[in-house]
Amino acid sequence: MQFYKCCRQKYCLPAWNTANSEEEGEVSDMKVIKASGEQEEYNEAKLRRSLASAGADKDTIDQIARSMGDLLYEGISTQKIYREAFRRLRHSSDRLAGRYRLKEAILELGPTGFPFEKFVSEMLKRLGYTSRTGVIVEGECVSHEIDVIAEKDDKRFMIECKFHNHQGHKSDVKVPLYIQSRFKDLEKKWSSLPGHKDKLHRGWVVTNTRFTQHALQYGKCVRLKLLSWDYPRHEGLKDLISRVNLHPITCLSSLGKKEKQELLKRDVVFCMQLSEDEQVLSHLNIDALKKVRVREEARDICNANQQNNG
Repeated sequence: MQFYKCCRQKYCLPAWNTANSEEEGEVSDMKVIKASGEQEEYNEAKLRRSLASAGADKDTIDQIARSMGDLLYEGISTQKIYREAFRRLRHSSDRLAGRYRLKEAILELGPTGFPFEKFVSEMLKRLGYTSRTGVIVEGECVSHEIDVIAEKDDKRFMIECKFHNHQGHKSDVKVPLYIQSRFKDLEKKWSSLPGHKDKLHRGWVVTNTRFTQHALQYGKCVRLKLLSWDYPRHEGLKDLISRVNLHPITCLSSLGKKEKQELLKRDVVFCMQLSEDEQVLSHLNIDALKKVRVREEARDICNANQQNNG
């Protein structure tokens, strides 16, 4: 796609070309800065796909993509682009906006990693696993506290959850190296227990951001499962979250940051908890009207995913 330089080095999109940009997958010669600090060419198709995955219709996508031309300039951060797209989508629908900012919402599950561990455990349950969090397990040499233990059929997984509150942070090769060494200690013990000899035991690392290439290479070599925001392709964390209709309360536009943190402290992590139980919000210092808005938004986000997945 060709961009035309306007005043102050901003780039304007030709209206005749925006409607087909997703199908063409064209990129411009304008550089944008990713959260990791790396540069890449701006690709409007990525923006359009992210809006579509939130449930926005074609007219809304076209309108937002076309209007973004006034914002773009050489060296703009992708974070700023998506933050502005979120703001414009929010004018259309809080429900769509909540689903659009999923990556940022996962980042806000901190500062501790416990809500993320619970999130991963619940996601696996919805995928057919049995799972437990914070389990102390005896290894061959020492005992280990495991973030999540999940089982399905004849498979048993020791899962380490690596939570980061900044999307530019990647888990490097030291993470799978460390997890694999712990897993090997547990595997020796597990394989000697009654009923476990014929089971497949594997280690698994889940992160809400990304792995470095060396980390991915090592994981493949030792058969350590790795799950990041967009890895494996089409089976990444973002894909699984959408598939099982599981969205965190941090998606909600109707709640402030302090209110979200208060709920997380009380082990309220999921939008479904707000939509299913009226008492969950009772301890927050908010009026009745806001409680209604919060529950409606939570219910809308859950229902929207059910409709899209159906």
